Order: sequence, then structure tokens, then C-alpha cells
Amino acid sequence: MARYKDPVCKLCRREGEKLYLKGERCFSPKCAVERRPYQPGAHGQQAQFQRKASDYALQLRAKQKVRRYYGVLERQFRRYFGNAERRRGLTGLNLLIMLETRLDNVVYRLGFATSRPQARQLVNHSHFTVNGRKVDIPSYLVQPGDVIELDPNSRQKEYFRQVAAEMEHRPLPDWLTRDAMTMSGRVLALPTRESMDLPAISEQLIVEYYSR
Repeated sequence: MARYKDPVCKLCRREGEKLYLKGERCFSPKCAVERRPYQPGAHGQQAQFQRKASDYALQLRAKQKVRRYYGVLERQFRRYFGNAERRRGLTGLNLLIMLETRLDNVVYRLGFATSRPQARQLVNHSHFTVNGRKVDIPSYLVQPGDVIELDPNSRQKEYFRQVAAEMEHRPLPDWLTRDAMTMSGRVLALPTRESMDLPAISEQLIVEYYSR
């Protein structure tokens, strides 16, 4: 399975804002964006003085920012866009809804993980069930009514004991509900654009990028 293996802090610095790829570290003074608020590379500090970005550059940055935010590689992201085009409604919104309803993102939103990369690893290791069946595919798309639950064999692990104690204090979007006692969550509805705490981007720029 292909995945990004280089330092993720470089991705945040390249986009110029936090993408929250390292969980709690992103909220501490150790965050690379706060320590080095300029682009990575030998000429990173000079990049802020470059001329105004072109329309293509703005479209590319919007696409890259969302792709990196959800931890999706380019080929898979393009497939998501193709599926979004074939669905009814706004293509940009359809794209974001598919990314938001990925199982690894839902596990993160429910509070089982402090970052999406960590959530992806937990799903890969078969720690969760969907409607009673084990699912180890991070890209699995959940639907309204689906119940995501911690596998009974994983509940005694020290990590999940700590999660159970902290779960109630983690934010929860309005399209999900959770039960810390049973270590489970339910999808109430598809997410709305307002419920997605995305970086400051316009999904229309992504549509324009792939429509060139």
C-alpha cells in the first residue's frame, strides 16, 4: 500500500499553515510551523518575497492542501474527483464529503486518534468494526446509520484505555454521535460544508484545477 513516508512537518510548512498531521505536537511549541514559519528548502525564506501567485498556482495549492490534509495520494485523489463529478450536486462538495466519510477520518473525528495518520494505522491494524464486521481499509466510505465500534479484542489495550478516559473531552462534529462507555460511534448524516473544519480553501479551485 503506497503512503507518504517523508517528514510530514514539511507539508504543513509548504502550505503555510497547520494541517494537524502530528496530533498533539501540532498544539505545542514544538510545531514546525511555529518554529519555522517559512517554506522548507534552501530558499524557503525567500519564497515569501516572490511575485503574486498565478491562478494555476492557487488551484494547485488548494488541491495539495486538501490532499495532504486527508492523507490521500495523487492517484487516489484524482479517482475521488472523478467519482464526485459523476454524482449529483456540486462536484467540489461531493469531493469533500467523500474524503470526510473515509473510515480513517471518521475514526479521527470520533476521538479514537489524535491525528489522521494515527487513525489510518489503527484501521489498518483491524481495531474497528463497521456494523459488526471488521474493516481494515482506511478508505472505506461510511454511510448514514453505520455504527463504528472498537473491536472487543482491542478494548483491553493500554492505548484504548487512555482513549476512553479522554474521549469525552475531544470535539465531535454534529453529523456523528459517540458513546465512550461502549467505545462506539454512529454516523447520523452526511457532513455539511459548515461542519468540516478544513484549512482556508475553496473547493471550487480544485474543480478548476482538474477542469483545465
